[in-house]
Amino acid sequence: MAAGTAHKGHRMEREQAAAITRRDILRTGAAALAIGSAGTAGASPAPELGAGATILFQGDSITDVGRNRDMEGDANRYDALGHGYPMLLAHELLRDYPAQDLRIYNRGISGNRVPHLSERWQKDCIDLKPDVLSILVGVNDIWHKLNGDYDGTVADYEDGFGALLARTRKALPDVTVLVCEPFALRTGAVGDHWFPEMDERRAAARRVADAAGATWVPFQSVFDDATGKGTAPSYWAADGAHPTMAGHALMAKAWRHASGL
Repeated sequence: MAAGTAHKGHRMEREQAAAITRRDILRTGAAALAIGSAGTAGASPAPELGAGATILFQGDSITDVGRNRDMEGDANRYDALGHGYPMLLAHELLRDYPAQDLRIYNRGISGNRVPHLSERWQKDCIDLKPDVLSILVGVNDIWHKLNGDYDGTVADYEDGFGALLARTRKALPDVTVLVCEPFALRTGAVGDHWFPEMDERRAAARRVADAAGATWVPFQSVFDDATGKGTAPSYWAADGAHPTMAGHALMAKAWRHASGL
């Protein structure tokens, strides 16, 4: 990756995270609690959560959202969970499963692609022995390619992602895996030049999920439905890739619906 491009991209990610203030998060959390109580017809059966069950969120900046990495070893910490959908979900799951003594972690890292996850997977996933593992990765695999900083193809993405889940299944045969659909909304940085490759990568992620017996979280479909009802795409993701407060709340609702939790 070119140094100037990388610096600009990381600065944008930091600014996106900084835009979500503590007051905003409290407001978003209230919205997520409200919409998360909606009907769940068609949701997946909930996985069994035993005492001390560990839930791990993995991915890139969309999952990271300004988390305090110095505190990432501590479960259930506000600052270690970031300011996005993992934090909103932690609020709800800790509220709804008080007897299980859940341990919830966020190990998303801004700028990550599938190869980055593979490099850190032992420490940031397998060693944590999650009972529920949620992965959202893919937007950087295309965004950095379009910026000329990466040359990974759709096949590279699919093969690498599939190998990552196969490795996970071998090490953690009982883990419940959720593969979150990578998404992009036509606004901000996202234009027609992202397509049809973005759709091809989403289809690849779905094939990986099906092959691994993972639960599919249809984020793109959820956002498409929301914008189809007349809301501007920028309301949900200002730059087309990084969700707003409302976007993170919508993701949290979709995640709960898909997971059954």
